[in-house]
Amino acid sequence: MSKVAVLSGGLSLEREISLRSGQRVAGALEDSGYDVARLDLDEHLVRSLSERQFDSAFICLHGQAGEDGTIQGLLDLIALPYTGPSAATSALAWDKAVAKSLWASSNLATPPWVVLSASAVRDMGAADALDRVVERLGLPLMVKPSQGGAALGVKRVSEARALPGALMSAFSYHDVAIIERHIEGTEVAVTVLDDEVLPAVEISPHEGVYDYTARYTHGATAFHVPARLDTATTEAVDKAARHAVSTLGGTSLVRADLIVDAQGTPWVLELDTSPGMTETSLVPMAAEATGMSFAALCDRLVQRALR
Repeated sequence: MSKVAVLSGGLSLEREISLRSGQRVAGALEDSGYDVARLDLDEHLVRSLSERQFDSAFICLHGQAGEDGTIQGLLDLIALPYTGPSAATSALAWDKAVAKSLWASSNLATPPWVVLSASAVRDMGAADALDRVVERLGLPLMVKPSQGGAALGVKRVSEARALPGALMSAFSYHDVAIIERHIEGTEVAVTVLDDEVLPAVEISPHEGVYDYTARYTHGATAFHVPARLDTATTEAVDKAARHAVSTLGGTSLVRADLIVDAQGTPWVLELDTSPGMTETSLVPMAAEATGMSFAALCDRLVQRALR
C-alpha cells in the first residue's frame, strides 16, 4: 500500500482553504486504498516526512510556501516525489509580473500592465506618475499584488481617483503591485493535466468580480462546464492555456486563468500551480466534465508523482 503525505495548512492567508483541500484529497485517497497522513507545515516536517517513509507527497498548500517553489524545493532536497509542477515553474508562476513578461516575450496575449513597488511610491514619489498609468493603459484597470493567490487584494478601478486606494490595498498583501488593463469579456479557467487540456470552466459571479468571497462562498458564482464558447474560440483558449503553461515549464497539474474578449481573443491573466481542491474549486469541476471522479483525479496525480 502506497503511503501518501497530504500537505495542507501552512501560514499563508489561504490556510483555511488549504485545510479544506487537504481534507477532501485525503478522504478521496483513503477511499482509493492509499495509506494517508495529513501533515501541516511546522519545524518537524522534514523529520516526519523522512522517518515515516512516505512514497509521495500530495501538495494541497495554497499561497506562499505552497505555490512559490519553497515546498517543492524542499521535497526535491529530500528526494520525495510530489504532485504538481517543479519548484522552478512554481516560482515563475507565483510572481505574476515575471510570468507576464515571459508570456509577452513569447507572443502570448496578456493584458498590458505596469509594475509599481511600495518603495517607489514611498521613497521615490511614484504617486505623482499615476496619471501616466491611466494615460498608458486607460480605464478601467485591475490592480493586484504581484505575488499572492485567491484574488486577495485585487481591485477593479473605474476612476483615476480610485487608483491610489487600490494600490494601498494591494500593497497590504505584497510590496509590489501590478496595474493592468481590464479586459471586458468572459472569464474562464482551463486546467492542463499532463498533456491533456480539460474543458474550460466559465465563471460568472453574481455580483462584482471573481474575488475571494465569490470563489469560496456557495452560490456566489455561477459556473458553466464546458464554457459557452464556440468551437473556434474554445480551440484558441485551449491553445493559449497550453502555451502559457509550457512557457513556464509547467507539467502535472496547472490551472490557467484567462479572459476571452468580444472578438474571441483569449488573454492570459495568471497560472495557479497548486489549485484548490475544495467542493467549489474549478479543477475538480473540469475533471468531472470529462467523466473523471475526484478520487480518480487524485489517484492519477499520485501515480504520476510516483512515476
